[in-house]
Amino acid sequence: MTAPAAPAPASAPAAPVPGAGPGGPCRGGAPWQRARELAHAAAEPVPSTAVPLAASVGLVLAGAVRTRLPLPARDTAAMDGYAVAGPGPWRVRGAVRAGEVWPGGPLVAGEAVEISTGAGVPPGAYAVLPVEEAARCGPVLRGPAPAAGRHVRRTGEDAPAGTALAPAGSRVGPALLGLAAACGYDVLPVRRRPRVRILVTGDELALSGLAGPGRVRDALGPLLPPLVRAAGGEAADVRHVPDRPADALADQVHGAPAGADVIVVTGSTSVGATDRLRRLLHDDGARWVVDTVACRPGHPQLLARTVSGRWVVGLPGNPYAALVAAHTLLTPLLAGLSGRALPVLPAAPLTGPVHPAPGRTRLVPVVWEGATARALGGHGAAFLHGAALADALAAVPADWTRGRAVPLVPLS
Repeated sequence: MTAPAAPAPASAPAAPVPGAGPGGPCRGGAPWQRARELAHAAAEPVPSTAVPLAASVGLVLAGAVRTRLPLPARDTAAMDGYAVAGPGPWRVRGAVRAGEVWPGGPLVAGEAVEISTGAGVPPGAYAVLPVEEAARCGPVLRGPAPAAGRHVRRTGEDAPAGTALAPAGSRVGPALLGLAAACGYDVLPVRRRPRVRILVTGDELALSGLAGPGRVRDALGPLLPPLVRAAGGEAADVRHVPDRPADALADQVHGAPAGADVIVVTGSTSVGATDRLRRLLHDDGARWVVDTVACRPGHPQLLARTVSGRWVVGLPGNPYAALVAAHTLLTPLLAGLSGRALPVLPAAPLTGPVHPAPGRTRLVPVVWEGATARALGGHGAAFLHGAALADALAAVPADWTRGRAVPLVPLS
């Protein structure tokens, strides 16, 4: 989506307190934006590694990309034409092409060299006369005298040697890849993708086809891996966990592969008879960062760190509520683990049928209409219709008034 132009090691065990975290308990859950900030700030970047350029796309720089030589490294022609010295007419001494070095020594006044774009300008030449403006008869060249430096890219004009062109924390895309290559890099220092284990809980879930009586088709197993990937992580493992026996969830949390940085649990985050995640974390002495968020939907979400150092993100079982919670806690956590800054959310005036939630931030799917965002329907806690068609989620505060700008969480 393109927006129109427009923030540790485990400690001693603590009982889960709604909204508890580094900022202290919050009645009714942590404020939505504060929850994002807590999730990001709690994370320490995963270790760095060096990978070949082609393998670095989508990863995050662990160190700055710097120029090793000036860019350009020498004076070069910006146009096809003639490098000229002094006033014309000029005598053409030869030619130099891109990739070649002029072998004839410095030019003196009244001399010229035919030159191709990208070729090094011979010493003594002060400008390039474009071929379109040149009139040549044998070795004699005539044309209007170009201004000094015209059509010459000077040494270091783009960047002197040692300039930091892309800071640590930058995500590597095609342009950054090309920039690194231009600076002479063959490998880049990057953060590996944080590895995420996804546990989808529920006895009622059908994994294929139409769901029968008393069953619902699992939507989160397919939804979460690409969301994790887009957020900079790697969904290394997806498991479906039954509600019974009671220790099934504990076995999967405790048995997570050694390389898992984050365990995402869907369902089992509320306080019902089969919701066991909070009790499991409390009994294990986990450190709580966020326990419930003052938003709708997605209120019973959580973030904690186990004594073994793994992060646990609890998402509601309803698909749209889980999507909201994932963009509240999981994507900021993955940004922090990847060494990226917490994204600053764009904002736009909101139109359409929106009803603020008293005391909470309501997240609604929206589409762009020019410079405004229009709310869509189809966003009950269990219904993904609106989100499937949306460009973003609008974070609507409790005191919102019609037409006022609101923060937007891009979905693409």
